[in-house]
Amino acid sequence: MNTHSKKESPAKNGQRILSLWFPHLAAERILRQRLGRSWRSRPSDHLPPSHPPLVISHRDRNAQRISALDERAEALHLKPGMGIADARAMHPSIDIVEADPDADRRLLEGLADWCDRYTPLVALDGTDGLYLDVTGCTHLFGGERAMLDDILARFFQQGFDVRAGLAATPGAAWAAARFCGNRIVVSGEEEALLAPLPLAALRIEADIRASLESVGLRTAGAIMAAP
Repeated sequence: MNTHSKKESPAKNGQRILSLWFPHLAAERILRQRLGRSWRSRPSDHLPPSHPPLVISHRDRNAQRISALDERAEALHLKPGMGIADARAMHPSIDIVEADPDADRRLLEGLADWCDRYTPLVALDGTDGLYLDVTGCTHLFGGERAMLDDILARFFQQGFDVRAGLAATPGAAWAAARFCGNRIVVSGEEEALLAPLPLAALRIEADIRASLESVGLRTAGAIMAAP
């Protein structure tokens, strides 16, 4: 499965692709080490005192910048790409940890192996996602909704925040996971799903997006309707 292609091929007859997105994977790797793998699912009175907002830092040219963060840091309106010095000036109590891309990759590969229980066709999607080809598999788990609920619950129990999208094509599944929460897209409704979404849902490069937006093309639907 080509995870880099921006142009969608027509869906194969009956094909169903599940996209899983782990928006806080790098931070969760640290939190699971500190608080235990089941930290999300334990009662609050069984957890240590509240941890400070967690920020993952990497060097970009001559500056340290945020590469990832947890939900607490997000709630402070910190964002990837922001300078660490600026983030610390705004919120001195943040916990800053150096990025470890190799460890993050190993964790994602482990999650891919774990997903073999649902289908043998699992592929990594960038640094924070997975694709599962679940064509012909969902009935073994009680249907698409039951399978999706099972996956989400099991990952939550293991300490992960995951968003899921299930659709007939990898692109539609990817967009559903990242822009629509946990969404099952009925085959044939992919364009209706994509139409109101921002251009980023089409996995268009940032500089191309900026050019399109400058001429008023701001949604996927606008692109699809263009001559």
